[in-house]
Amino acid sequence: MLMPREKTPDLQLPLLGGGTFDLSKHGSEKGTVVCFYRGLHCPLCATYLAELEKRTADFAPRGVKTIAISSDGQERTQAMADKIAAKSLRFGYDLSLSKARAWGLYVSTSRGKTSIGIEEPALFSEPGLFMVTPQQTLYYGSVQTMPFVRPHFSELVGALDFAIANEYPARGEYSGAV
Repeated sequence: MLMPREKTPDLQLPLLGGGTFDLSKHGSEKGTVVCFYRGLHCPLCATYLAELEKRTADFAPRGVKTIAISSDGQERTQAMADKIAAKSLRFGYDLSLSKARAWGLYVSTSRGKTSIGIEEPALFSEPGLFMVTPQQTLYYGSVQTMPFVRPHFSELVGALDFAIANEYPARGEYSGAV
């Protein structure tokens, strides 16, 4: 289990448009929002990522960068970026399922074609949203077992304003006996 205030797993992935995303080097002043999504087959992911694309401009002046990541390959990832008309949101691809598990993501098996007629991969990770500090420690984390009921980016932006203004620490860090 990932623990707040502790180092997250390393994360190096190819980026659409070229280059490599390396979480240990590509952070920003206040951190990085890492949004793991199910893949091109998921219509809810497209809607969610379209909202993150819009909100990326809200995160930037707060010193926070964004990235969307899935286990899809380059072609399917490009199709998702095209579908949501991404201009600001970075996309990483080829997330290994072992790395997804290291981040605490759930893994699902294919049920065939989705409601939008796109075949699910044999195995893929379910969604997760994380805020990682520039020191690569976990500040915020949320994982889902399904594509439904995800955190709202507008609330995360507002929470960041409060956290920055009040130097609010990451919570949930206690791991001792209860």
